[in-house]
Amino acid sequence: MTLPRPAESPSRPLGGLRRSAKAAALTATALAAALTLTACGGSSSAQDAGGRLSVVASFYPMEFLASQIGGEHVKVTDLTAAGVEPHDLELTAKQVGAVQKAGAVLYLKGLQPTVDKAVEQSRSKHIVDAAATSPLVDHHIDEDGGEHGDEHGGEEADGHGHAGHEHASGPAGDPHIWLDPTRYAAVAKAVGAEFAEADPAHAADYEKNTADLVARLTALDKEFQDGLKGSGSKTFVTSHAAFGYLADHYGLEQIAISGVDPEAEPSPARLAEIQKAAREHGVTTVFFESLVSPALATTVAKDLKLQTAVLDPLEGIKGGKGDYFSVMRQNLTNLRTALGATS
Repeated sequence: MTLPRPAESPSRPLGGLRRSAKAAALTATALAAALTLTACGGSSSAQDAGGRLSVVASFYPMEFLASQIGGEHVKVTDLTAAGVEPHDLELTAKQVGAVQKAGAVLYLKGLQPTVDKAVEQSRSKHIVDAAATSPLVDHHIDEDGGEHGDEHGGEEADGHGHAGHEHASGPAGDPHIWLDPTRYAAVAKAVGAEFAEADPAHAADYEKNTADLVARLTALDKEFQDGLKGSGSKTFVTSHAAFGYLADHYGLEQIAISGVDPEAEPSPARLAEIQKAAREHGVTTVFFESLVSPALATTVAKDLKLQTAVLDPLEGIKGGKGDYFSVMRQNLTNLRTALGATS
């Protein structure tokens, strides 16, 4: 397939820079306030009043792992409120203070710059960066029309057919690793090991909970493998490029209206190419997600006389409806319908 890289409107990069600058300024202020509060006698909160390990998670996929693996032995604080797009997070001084003093911190470096800055100042000895558990892939679309999945951090292929190479931009890449259950399981193992080290008195429970969760993720992976075997089509259109790892792992092809940044605006030429590709591959459905406006996806679907449905990237559960497993299974159901799976 030959699709050009999604072009951003002239205002988008400036808007992104302004948002990043504003977030950086707010975080710097929050950091200063948190450091002042700590210096004035704030005590360590590595454990709460009930003796539970105090864990700070940056957004839903990290919070889910912390709760599932930690169980009754942890008190989890999620920095990103339910229904909030994680990319837009701006930390308060209280939240920065929580990161500073937590017994363990779970985050994904590069996804939320404000969290990255707070973690750099954290005194916790137990920090899990999900991005470090599995090499990130840069799911981008080059100007020459080729879709790529370049791995950061090495010269080897990532196991899904993508040749990897080191980028000058550093460790950045597509952060949505939790949408591949096998990669998410790797993060779970890292979390379990860190909890056991931070709270050795309950290490056996953390080990058991981790093993149980990995087993459930392995079963979910098989559900996807079996459920997508009989697909009449392998191509799906989605509002933003969150599903690259899922597509890689299950032999599918993602056509994204916007890039990895859900707010990036595609050019008219990009939209025309998407429409052409959708017709060529017999696409029946344009997917949108729950935390971002469906307007653009709806417009594309209307122009092509296609249906719309939700494919949830699980960056946050809106209204607390369901959990990782139930939403992923709904994603599978919606994909099977759109791709004409018969098995």
